[in-house]
Amino acid sequence: MVDVEVEVTPTPTRTKLEMETIPDRRAWRGPLLEVRDLTVSFPTDDGLVHAVDNLSFVLRDNEVLGIVGESGSGKTVTSLSVLGLLPKTAQVSGEILFCGRNILGLKERDMTGLRGNRIAMVFQDALAALNPVVTVGWQIAEAVSVHQDLSKAELKDRVVELLSLVGIPNPRDRATQYPHEYSGGMRQRAMIAMTIANDPDVLIADEPTTALDVTIQAQVLDVLERVAEKTSSSILLITHDLGVVAGVADRVMVMYAGREAELGTVEEVFYKPSHPYTQGLLASLPRIDRRDSEKLHRIVGQPPSLIFVPTGCAFHPRCPEAELPGRCNTEQPRLTELSLSHLSACHFAERLLSEAPELPRELSFEPPPPVSEEPEASTEPDEPEDLESEAFTEPDEPEDLESEGSEEPTESEEA
Repeated sequence: MVDVEVEVTPTPTRTKLEMETIPDRRAWRGPLLEVRDLTVSFPTDDGLVHAVDNLSFVLRDNEVLGIVGESGSGKTVTSLSVLGLLPKTAQVSGEILFCGRNILGLKERDMTGLRGNRIAMVFQDALAALNPVVTVGWQIAEAVSVHQDLSKAELKDRVVELLSLVGIPNPRDRATQYPHEYSGGMRQRAMIAMTIANDPDVLIADEPTTALDVTIQAQVLDVLERVAEKTSSSILLITHDLGVVAGVADRVMVMYAGREAELGTVEEVFYKPSHPYTQGLLASLPRIDRRDSEKLHRIVGQPPSLIFVPTGCAFHPRCPEAELPGRCNTEQPRLTELSLSHLSACHFAERLLSEAPELPRELSFEPPPPVSEEPEASTEPDEPEDLESEAFTEPDEPEDLESEGSEEPTESEEA
């Protein structure tokens, strides 16, 4: 059996911010992550793009919060704001509190002690996020060694342990393979393994099931549930798939045009929707009690331009409940508190809540369970027999680069 080839890089000194200012998760009693009045804009030649507009939410300890919405609603920009990965041209205001400390606008050297260590992120495209010229095990080991001082043997064991945790069979052998030798679902699992390598307090999953078939989606979601159970990480799950949220999340936030449309528990949002946009999203889902001749509902129109956001409620040009002319196109709705956990940004939220029929609770929005725990068959062609023994070794480094192999990774690599 081939050993996992990894390289131990020096562990950087933890910053004063992380060591002294931000309390340990176990000692903190408030919300783990709290976003207050977050506003993000991007200047362009055509005008100012208002990607996120006065957004507020909290992520509690050991909770899964799902953020749903159409493409361009500001979901990914919100997650990148938390990690401080927005471009320098972005105009950001508000507060992002992690264990009670505002991390928005921190210097890069301070954020490097948090990224990948206490706050980690699974990016959308696993194939693009993984380095194609080094093995998967090496990349996971690098993520560990940046924040932990482990021996080479301990590092190998940790890589195998992480791959096993996310459900990759034969983890010791798989760790020596390259990303192109993994199927799509296995690459996503490897990304999750890299993300949880340092047992982060907050795990941000940005559309982790994109471009995967339904069966593989269910397997990836099962991995996330097991990870949340074993590591006690809080998860911020970003997706446009309501079925994914229904099967995993504790609470749901619906976003539209960079704003919060509705927030509540899964039961409240799915069975008692009080915003026309949420009702439209749910009505567009296929249901087993729908007649074959009945067409699926569609939300008319297109999402608005974030440069020229409509006045008043941003959804009013597409809303079947809008009163025009009236306050729908002149006054931006405030969040109406329908219960202790249920909020809706609609002028008619209370009326819609009382009039909307509840969906039958026997209907399930969850994806089907995984049919098998067997690994997905890789679509890559088999390696020739005479190259099989060489497929799992690292490429030789030029002599003039060997001395650089032990240097600290750059800030972009740590991110």
